[in-house]
Parts: sequence; C-alpha cells; structure tokens
Amino acid sequence: MKKKFDELSIMCSKMTTKKYSTSFSLGVLFLHSSKRDAIYSVYGFVRFADEIVDSFNEYNKTYLLEKFKQDCFEAIEQKISVHPILNAFQKIVHFYALDIEYIQLFFKSMEMDLQKIEYNQEKYNNYILGSAEVVGLMCLQIFTYQNPQQFLQLKPYAMKLGAAFQKVNFLRDFKQDNVDLERMYFPNLVIENFNNETKKAIEENIENDFADALIGIKLLPSSSRAGVYLAYFYYLSLFNKIKKIPAKKVLESRVRISNIQKYFLMIYSYCNVQLNKI
Repeated sequence: MKKKFDELSIMCSKMTTKKYSTSFSLGVLFLHSSKRDAIYSVYGFVRFADEIVDSFNEYNKTYLLEKFKQDCFEAIEQKISVHPILNAFQKIVHFYALDIEYIQLFFKSMEMDLQKIEYNQEKYNNYILGSAEVVGLMCLQIFTYQNPQQFLQLKPYAMKLGAAFQKVNFLRDFKQDNVDLERMYFPNLVIENFNNETKKAIEENIENDFADALIGIKLLPSSSRAGVYLAYFYYLSLFNKIKKIPAKKVLESRVRISNIQKYFLMIYSYCNVQLNKI
C-alpha cells in the first residue's frame, strides 16, 4: 500500500511543477525518463518553500516556513511523511544521497526572505548560494548518480547556472520584489538609482555566469544534457529580451516569454542538441 502513496507523492510534485512552471516542465520532459521523477520531487519541494515566503501574506509565514522546515528534516529522518511533497523529496534525498547541507543552506535563504535585509555583496552571494546554486547541485547529484568524480568536475558550472537563473529572475521580477515584497536583492542598490548603467553592469555579470555554465552543460551525461540545455536556452532567451528594454520598463512590468515562444525554443534547443551544436 505504501507504493500507492509514493506514486501519489510523485504525482503531486509533478503537478506542482506543471502548475508553476511551463518552461521547467518542458525541460524535465527532455531528461531521460529515469531522472524525471527525481527532478519533479526537487522542484516541488523548492516551490512549496518559495510559495510560503512569497505568497502567504495573510498568514504567519515565519511559523509556516519553520513548520515546513521541521517537517522536511523529520521526513528525511523517518523516511516518510504524510505531506506528499515532502514524502517524494525525502525518497530522492535518500536514493541519491543528496547533501543535507544543501537543504540547510536552502532554508537559510528562504528565511532571509522573511526579513528586511539591505544586501551587501556577502549577503547577496549567500542568498544566491542557498536559493539557487545548491538547487543546481542537488540536480547535478541526480544527473551524475554514482559518478562522484563527474559531480566534482561539473559542480562549479552547475553553481554558475543556478546563479544565472536566479539573477535573471531578479531582473524579471524587479517590480514585484521591490514594490510588492519590498526586497532589493542586488547589493548596495536602491531602486531610485536603478538606471540603464546599473542594469548594464548587472547584465555583464549574468553574461559571465551563462558563459561559464554552458561549458558544464556540454559535459553533462547524455541523459540530462538536453533537458538542462533547454532550461539554459529558455533563460538565456528571457535574459536577452530583458537586455533589450530600458531600466525604466523593468521597473514597470514583468518581462515574459509566451507559451508559443517557449515551444519554439524547445524545438530549436532540441535540434541544437541532436545536431551536436552545443
């Protein structure tokens, strides 16, 4: 009977992924079938925590995040949870021997979102480490299962890719983060000083992250390369779209890529992989 609940748990993680991210769902489809459920489980876990700190404004978010955190580590310890998302995640933690420190760092960054923080470079780096880079490392542990040498080789590139994704998110969600959530992640920056010049400096940093990340993508196992490249290509396309608009417009609205464009990018990136153009 436990098998049925485990299957339901994975279904909940998969549904969460599809509900919250069309682009990520498409990327997962490009992974080998043996890796998909594991990545769904990681995404479901990350999304639930992120949803608590970003959306549950009418509730005690500090309590809810702490409860989710405690339930997570209890699920890992007991190897079961009645929370389907956490039950799916704990199975992946054990099967792939995911580093517990990555999970702890992730929660530290989520806790930072509950505070009013003036970010300097150190705090900015720590936030990106916990909110994005370690998520990339958890995925990399899944992709390089039973090949620790390959994991160590690709680790810095996975961190760069996670950092690039997160920084693009910061630009994409600039209005929501700063106006609605009163967060300014970019270090030593106030919204009044965000202009084309400061935007350009941020973009140059992101470009470097993307360039480094692509080196690692090319070295990934064939079972995961196409899926990761699609996610990379989607975010790079979003980033290029953001680069073309002035800082003022970034302050006014959220930049998006339509679902039709996403499907086009999916086909284009798949062709690039199949024709060995990456």
